[in-house]
Amino acid sequence: MREPIEICRLTPSDAPLLRKLNTLFGEAFGDPETYGGAPPSDTYLRDLLGKDHVIALVALARGAVVGGLVAYELDKFERARREIYIYDLAVAEPHRRRGIATALIVRLQAIAATRQAWVVFVQADYGDDPAVALYEKLGVREDVLHFDIPPG
Repeated sequence: MREPIEICRLTPSDAPLLRKLNTLFGEAFGDPETYGGAPPSDTYLRDLLGKDHVIALVALARGAVVGGLVAYELDKFERARREIYIYDLAVAEPHRRRGIATALIVRLQAIAATRQAWVVFVQADYGDDPAVALYEKLGVREDVLHFDIPPG
C-alpha cells in the first residue's frame, strides 16, 4: 500500500522544507551544484517564502519531501490581470507515475483561481517526453522559442 501524499504550500517558517525541495530538484534535474552549491541563508529563504508572488508547493509522504514545484505570479501591464509561471517542478524517482505532479499543478490551479490569475503556464524541453505528456494532458501546447539573455 502506498502512503498518502499531502500537498502543502510553504510559508516563511518552512525554510527547511524548501532546502529539501532544492535537494530534490538538484537530483531530479541532474544539477546538484545549481540547487545546492551555494545555499541561501535562512533569512533569505524566509523572506522569499513570505512574498505573495512566490508560490512553493511540496508533496509530502510521511513528512518526507517527494515532489514539489516553485511558481511565480506575474502582474501584467497590457491588462489588469496576472499569470502564474511554473519555474521548477519535479517528483523523486521512486514516487513518479503516481499523480503527484498532477496533484501539485491542480493545487497551483486552485491558488491561481483565488489570486484571479488569467493562466498558469510552464515550459518543457524537447526530449522531456514525460513532462510534455503531463502538460499536454492539462493544457494547450504552444511551440515557442526561449532565449537566455545575460544581464548587461
